[in-house]
Amino acid sequence: MNNRNFKYPDTAAYDSIIAYFESKNIKLEDIASITYQMQLQFIPELKEEEAMSAVIDVLHKREVMNNAMVGIALDQLATKKELPEPLQSIVENDAGVFGVDELLAEGGISGIYGKIATTNFGYLDREKHGILKRLDTVQGKGVNTFLDDIIAAIAAAAGAKLAHKYA
Repeated sequence: MNNRNFKYPDTAAYDSIIAYFESKNIKLEDIASITYQMQLQFIPELKEEEAMSAVIDVLHKREVMNNAMVGIALDQLATKKELPEPLQSIVENDAGVFGVDELLAEGGISGIYGKIATTNFGYLDREKHGILKRLDTVQGKGVNTFLDDIIAAIAAAAGAKLAHKYA
């Protein structure tokens, strides 16, 4: 049943995502740095502040927050070993053939921002720049199966937002 009186908790959703990032030692500047480095070759006049602003704008979009919260929740449940098997083992081991982490991030976050964002996401998912490298290789600090893709998708979407601005 759809509760027509429900008010979407935009601020609480955003704050919960930022708090989770902080708990994983991820700063918005880390994401903006990926965006900036990725777009600088195409937009030589780009300022780091613009990349940060684009990241913040992307993070305030409801579709982005919804997908980020779902991915974060799945990583948290996997960290606590609370997912049913065989899903627990698949997520915990970031199985290469799983693909749902990429699907959620690419389709639900970067895909919202068009083909440039989709292409950016594929590049970042493969190359693992900046904080993405640490998240993909860290051991013993919880499950980051969805988190690295969420961060890549946010950076990719912010890059597309900047590309469209300067087109």
